[in-house]
Amino acid sequence: MSPESFVMKAFTMAEIKNYTMNFGPQHPAAHGVLRLVLEMDGEVIRRADPHIGLLHRATEKLAENRTYLQSVPYMDRLDYVSMMMNEHAYIMTIEKFLNLKVPPRAQYIRVMFDEITRILNHLLWLGAHALDVGAMTVFLYAFREREDLFDCYEAVSGARMHAAYYRPGGVYRDLPATMPKYEITKNRNPKEVEKLNANRQGSLLDFIEDFTKRFPKYVDEYETLLTDNRIWKQRTVGIGVVDPDRAIALGMTGPMLRGSGVEWDLRKKQPYEIYHKLDFDIPVGKEGDCYDRYLVRIEEMRESNKIISQCIDWLRKNPGEVITKDNKVAPPKREDMKEDMEAMIHHFKLFTEGFHLPKGEAYAAVEHPKGEFGTYIISDGANKPYRLKIRAPGFPHLAALNEMTQGHMLSDLVAIIGTQDIVFGEIDR
Repeated sequence: MSPESFVMKAFTMAEIKNYTMNFGPQHPAAHGVLRLVLEMDGEVIRRADPHIGLLHRATEKLAENRTYLQSVPYMDRLDYVSMMMNEHAYIMTIEKFLNLKVPPRAQYIRVMFDEITRILNHLLWLGAHALDVGAMTVFLYAFREREDLFDCYEAVSGARMHAAYYRPGGVYRDLPATMPKYEITKNRNPKEVEKLNANRQGSLLDFIEDFTKRFPKYVDEYETLLTDNRIWKQRTVGIGVVDPDRAIALGMTGPMLRGSGVEWDLRKKQPYEIYHKLDFDIPVGKEGDCYDRYLVRIEEMRESNKIISQCIDWLRKNPGEVITKDNKVAPPKREDMKEDMEAMIHHFKLFTEGFHLPKGEAYAAVEHPKGEFGTYIISDGANKPYRLKIRAPGFPHLAALNEMTQGHMLSDLVAIIGTQDIVFGEIDR
């Protein structure tokens, strides 16, 4: 080799190739079990391939071997941040089959807890999204409010998260007249306990009303920390932009669709329960970026708070039944079972064999915090579904991740995963 050619070879730049790397499932910003295979050009993402299925628990298949009532607790564990909302879609599908009339009080209770659940979901989303892009304080603030709402869950169902509170024809039981109270321990002196129990002296409705009065101030605190924060805006403005036509084509729903400027909300467009009687607005974005989706969800929390207040007012004035009297679907009262043999048989049959749905198919959906959550049931006339299909809102959003991240930096990927509000319980099912 001549000296000239040797020098030329030495100074020729090596051809730069894209390299492949794993993002997650161990990464703290991968929200549980997301594995992304990224094709990187330096720090720029050229392709993002989501690998799912690491949290698959066969919920749809398990439902084929359980009575309709036994599948209710499985719904809580799908999107485990919006527990009662998942139950609601499933229960509504069963009620559609049976043409069940739900008592008005039960409808208001359901809507109130749907909106409590929406706030619960958005608080976790806000805390985790902010933490992912480097804001620690918001996470701690958001969890402070979640504790109060978990106490509401626990008061009606006995469980802080997986409530199994909604039932075909209504809800499990009426709202309690008292709230659980903190007790004096070696770590809590009487003065502390008195302060903690100050808003727990009345009923659950009193406790929720106290929360609705405090909550707008808390949302203002989140906005003070983030909305005009220079670093937050640098990390979210212009990131993960989806235009309205593309958002519709990709099957986006919920804040992901409304953030792109499409005013679509099932509570207004296809009202269910008593939403048509309530006064609330649908927040809509303009730019379709992470920042607009943040603003949409913040405003949704304020609107949910308004809906909860309206439900409280109605529930105070209107006592009544909270579940259907049809004992083929809902259990009879305890006192009836002690005196009436027929009631005892109804109870026994309901919890052993369960009820049968007529042959056919039905789909019902709710405006879930993440989008349209629906369940589609095919019945062959038995006491369990022939087939259950769950329409998870996060699934099409995750499918759009590749398109949303192309051309962005690796650090922007974390903000885009955060803005999608991904929970894998519902995606993997």
